[in-house]
Amino acid sequence: MRSDARKNYDHILAVARDLLSEDGADASLRDIARKAGVGDGTLHRHFPTREALLEALLRTRFDALTARAGELARCEKADEALLSWLREAIVVTHSYKGVIAPMVAAITDETSALHSSCVDLRQAGAGLLERAQAKGLARPDMDGNDLFALISALAWLADQPPLVPRADHLFAIIADAVLPGRTGGTPGNEAA
Repeated sequence: MRSDARKNYDHILAVARDLLSEDGADASLRDIARKAGVGDGTLHRHFPTREALLEALLRTRFDALTARAGELARCEKADEALLSWLREAIVVTHSYKGVIAPMVAAITDETSALHSSCVDLRQAGAGLLERAQAKGLARPDMDGNDLFALISALAWLADQPPLVPRADHLFAIIADAVLPGRTGGTPGNEAA
């Protein structure tokens, strides 16, 4: 990519990151182009669809979560590693309002620009879950799809103002369901 094209690409992503954090995944692509100081054609050359833009924004963060899962897999306590990663995944997923629905749809839609990123995220969490299951710490009837669904649900809850004060409590309930032998199921006592 030419240096001027790369500069446009990076600037569009920075503007999109700000707008999507504020306005959500349905933010106007035209507004993103306008605030980035580029034409609609330039935006669409770099990001032909809204999903392509979301994928570019999420890819770096999802890659970091995948790397983090690899680090946590070396931790002695598999249950704490899983919970730590789960919390981090929820924070990342929640960072862009309205991204939950496209992510959930993309997991089964191989034509989606988001598909690969979402599959990688699911697999990273599944590895930590399987490790906790192998040690008898996590319920055996769960898989990576269930974990991905829980991340989506808990990130969605964080967008619901009446439920925000209960977020830690709800996380603790989910953590106790995923890791039934876990102690300290009250908010603030769960493993981070």
